[in-house]
Amino acid sequence: MKSLKYLNKYFIKYKWRLLVGIFITILSKILALQIPVIIRKSLNSVEDFIKNDIIDKSTIENQLFWNLLTIVGVAVLAGILTFIMRQMIIVTSRLIEFDLKNEIYEQYQKLPINFYKKNRTGDLMNRISEDVSKVRMYFGPALMYSINMIFLFVVGFTQMTKIDPTLTMYTLIPFPILSISIFYISKVINQRSTIVQEYLSKLTTYNQEFFSGINVVKSYGIEPMVIEGFNKLADESKEKNIDLYKVQALFFPLMILLIGISNLTVIYVGGNQYINGEIQIGVIAEFMLYVNMLTWPVAVVGWVTSMVQQAEASQKRINEFLKEVPEIQNTTSDSFKIEGDIEFRNVSITYDDTNITALKDVSFSVKKGQKVAILGKTGSGKSSITNLISRLYDVDNGTVLIDNTPIKEINLIDLRKDIGFVPQDPFLFSDTISNNIKFGKEKATNQEIINAAKKAVVHQNILDFKDGYNTILGERGVTLSGGQKQRVSIARAIIKNPQVLIFDDCLSAVDTETEERILTNLEQVSKNKTTFIISHRVSSAKNADQIIILDEGEIIQQGPHNQLINEKGYYKELYEQQLLEKEN
Repeated sequence: MKSLKYLNKYFIKYKWRLLVGIFITILSKILALQIPVIIRKSLNSVEDFIKNDIIDKSTIENQLFWNLLTIVGVAVLAGILTFIMRQMIIVTSRLIEFDLKNEIYEQYQKLPINFYKKNRTGDLMNRISEDVSKVRMYFGPALMYSINMIFLFVVGFTQMTKIDPTLTMYTLIPFPILSISIFYISKVINQRSTIVQEYLSKLTTYNQEFFSGINVVKSYGIEPMVIEGFNKLADESKEKNIDLYKVQALFFPLMILLIGISNLTVIYVGGNQYINGEIQIGVIAEFMLYVNMLTWPVAVVGWVTSMVQQAEASQKRINEFLKEVPEIQNTTSDSFKIEGDIEFRNVSITYDDTNITALKDVSFSVKKGQKVAILGKTGSGKSSITNLISRLYDVDNGTVLIDNTPIKEINLIDLRKDIGFVPQDPFLFSDTISNNIKFGKEKATNQEIINAAKKAVVHQNILDFKDGYNTILGERGVTLSGGQKQRVSIARAIIKNPQVLIFDDCLSAVDTETEERILTNLEQVSKNKTTFIISHRVSSAKNADQIIILDEGEIIQQGPHNQLINEKGYYKELYEQQLLEKEN
């Protein structure tokens, strides 16, 4: 249970609720344990009456009647206390589930982009849902039934020993076998529970990828292959679950067998003692009730053990992510207002997931309000520059400075708050178009949303939809075309009104005419703002204050449009090629 030690802080946080729940649990069991005592006394009184007429008949009838009322009253009160106990302990487990899910979700937000490249979405979702649900069972039912079991055993066997130590010893014979069985079987359950959760993550991931790529699946007509892959994975998962439940299935029959042996022992040994006149008939009845009261706690030992072992396996998986130290750390809480001066000094970065060196000793500087265009072949390192400005990654060598301050010394929240970023592959949420634009400015008015859409040249497209700005988009914005998604994403960045604007090849899906209109609007929007435009088109770069040409992570050309078209190199060749294409 090493992994579950991480959860001790929640026991401390909710200690009073748990302590009250435990106290009420004990109180309810104290009341429940009075019933066998009352029945013993009642039967003994009846036996005494039958053996001799010392006790008056009306007296014994009156005594039995009040004993019956007492049993009913005790049972009702014990039931009420049990209900309150469940409210305290089970509700606490739900509160802890809520806290743990929030903690995991906050950790997910802190973890860098690199983490998400290495881990699949389905697995992340499974750990925050299924694994947390398994852990909740440890705080709720497992805790509650464990308290019941321990208290009933301690008090029950203590009471039995007081009445008849010999009969109690015979009753205890099966329990060492029970303890040894639990010890070995629980180990197997822990191992197999871990495997089951891993396969559940694989299934979740497989389905998530299938649903996300449904267009590709249908376009290529590979549904049979996808279904075959799912069936194979589902069968493997089924077999692992069967392996787990085969072991779990041993518990209940074993528990019932051992309890049955205890009952037979009480009847046989107690019956002989009664025949020999050593005990009264009420003692046998009391022992039978005690043994049967212990039947459920003993029977759930297997269930509780299984829950704890599954919680251990799940918490171990959760801890792997909770203990992950984010590579990108916010080193200061001091506020920082970005003006817009940006400088790269001998910057190099290698992505550890691919071992590709994206930038090699890159240096350049941009003044506040300047527009910079970055061009180059695919994989030349263009997007890496924008990732470093937003501090989605940290450099391996060199320094990125914002307003002459090393980027690592700037409050990360303030940094990203002052950057409007339009990625190469725009992401839209399954919400209204209006809310997707407002993502850049939560409290934006309807007029601000419309103005931003107009500047992104998407306003008319939105009005063509039946519900206009209230149109609900499908997952990842599937309702819109590629160009429309890019322009809504641009509107989201415009409405934010940041000090630094980054457009990462975000006009690749729009036609040349629309591109010209957007670029004209961006000239006004980006006035007095530092702007980075990454593109493959000269038309997007020609009006920039400076143009940077990258090749295999190195700057091979740098300067304004008028200078570069007169220099032999990549930019001039690209300009002439695209000019020829336009004329054709």
